[in-house]
Amino acid sequence: MLDLTVRTLAWMLSLCTPRPHGRHRLGAVPPLRITPIPPPPPRFTEPLDGTACRLVRPYVLDPDERRRQRERRRAARLATLGIDVGAKRIAGVRVPAATR
Repeated sequence: MLDLTVRTLAWMLSLCTPRPHGRHRLGAVPPLRITPIPPPPPRFTEPLDGTACRLVRPYVLDPDERRRQRERRRAARLATLGIDVGAKRIAGVRVPAATR
């Protein structure tokens, strides 16, 4: 059974692949020529100056920014429950409490 399977696969493979004819037969494969690639030139040649810019940590908030962020998050969380606790000022104009 194995011989029949091998012969069937060889026949199907011969149908799918082209047969070499005449001078176009595969001969000895020439060896690959690998040329070394020179390394790229260095990008930074001078040392970096750490005192040139101030260290800034954008994730650290001052108390006022933290309070405003907490209020925005609270308003968004309550909005998912259908409770409107919108802003006291919209576009710089104070909004009456009845419309909030």
